[in-house]
Amino acid sequence: MKYAVITFGCRVNQADSLHLEEQLAVRGARSAPPEAADLVIVNTCSVTASADQGARQTIRRVARMNPRVKIVATGCYATRCADDVAALPNVLHVVRNDDKDRLLDNLLLGGDGPCGAPLEPGVAGRTAWTLRVQTGCDERCSYCIIPTTRGRGRSTPLDRILDEVERVIQAGFKEIAVTGVHLGSYGRDLTPASSLHELLAALADVDDDVLFRVSSLEPMDCTPAIVELVVDSPRLAPHFHLPLQHASDRILEAMQRPYTAAFYATLAESIRVKLPHAAIGSDVIVGFPGETDEDFAELERYLESSPLTHVHVFPYSDRPGTRASMLDGKVPGPVVRQRGQRIREVGVALAARFRASQSGSVRRGLTLEDGTLVVTDNYLKARIASGLPRNVWTELAIPPDEAKASCHPLAPIA
Repeated sequence: MKYAVITFGCRVNQADSLHLEEQLAVRGARSAPPEAADLVIVNTCSVTASADQGARQTIRRVARMNPRVKIVATGCYATRCADDVAALPNVLHVVRNDDKDRLLDNLLLGGDGPCGAPLEPGVAGRTAWTLRVQTGCDERCSYCIIPTTRGRGRSTPLDRILDEVERVIQAGFKEIAVTGVHLGSYGRDLTPASSLHELLAALADVDDDVLFRVSSLEPMDCTPAIVELVVDSPRLAPHFHLPLQHASDRILEAMQRPYTAAFYATLAESIRVKLPHAAIGSDVIVGFPGETDEDFAELERYLESSPLTHVHVFPYSDRPGTRASMLDGKVPGPVVRQRGQRIREVGVALAARFRASQSGSVRRGLTLEDGTLVVTDNYLKARIASGLPRNVWTELAIPPDEAKASCHPLAPIA
């Protein structure tokens, strides 16, 4: 059987899709383009209306290109609007998030090989492995539908995580992205209770040449102890992704975010002082209901002066069933788009400033693609003129301009 997996959304979805691809390979299936596949799994996202629309358009396009294909839809949009997704062409099954791990078994695809069969870097085109250690969320941000589609927070026990880490390292992966829906809540639901700090400390002690990159971490969960772990351990990437969402305390309160703009600013600055070379990314929402020109100006002013290195911009999108969808003061669409464009411009300037600050420094990086692209531990990308094999550690001097980068590796690391 030939298959394709199409993934939308967050790193948790990416981790789920990697798991599905590995299970398919165990059963003897072969990867193929969607237009030539017998089975296409579409792993959907529902964080915004455009994510919903993207999934619908993709399913229709696949069915049009490949009229005989069998489509299975899963993920957050498929969970939230199962009937709507089931009505799309060629969709034979809609699988909720809580059944996703049993998706292939329930489809009776056969193959009793262990889900742990040999894998290698390059599965699903990924050099780094994405490891989901937690899913679900107990927070109630007013704009977010994910607690409804993912359920309550659930953590994977530490011993199982370490077993998976060993398996992935033995397969040849040199970078592992640690992810969860609410990663900072890791371990609270376990018996005995654990914590993200305990998990990261265990990963920092792994005796292999591997880099762990922590994915999105809520500001209130990024404790001084976690920052110190990153400072002290070569196993943990100097890379933080801390969703701000807004810099107006009035809007943060309406979003039901449990911190202030001042708290966030202090946290980001403390990381920059301790780790001048660290990447510090963020998410922001523009056009939240009630956002005034002054609220937006507060966001713009903070970002321009912040130590952040990159920003993901999300135009606000009503999610039916959330508290925010019932708020007054909806911002007109053209204004939302204008504000989003302005924050993207600020983000471009922040990224350029960070790259300039790192120009001439020597960073460790992993080769991707055909060996000519390198991503450093602090999330800078550069092209190297002399290609190395993919999935090789190297050290390189950071060039001043990504667009003109043609640097040579200083020392490939075995």
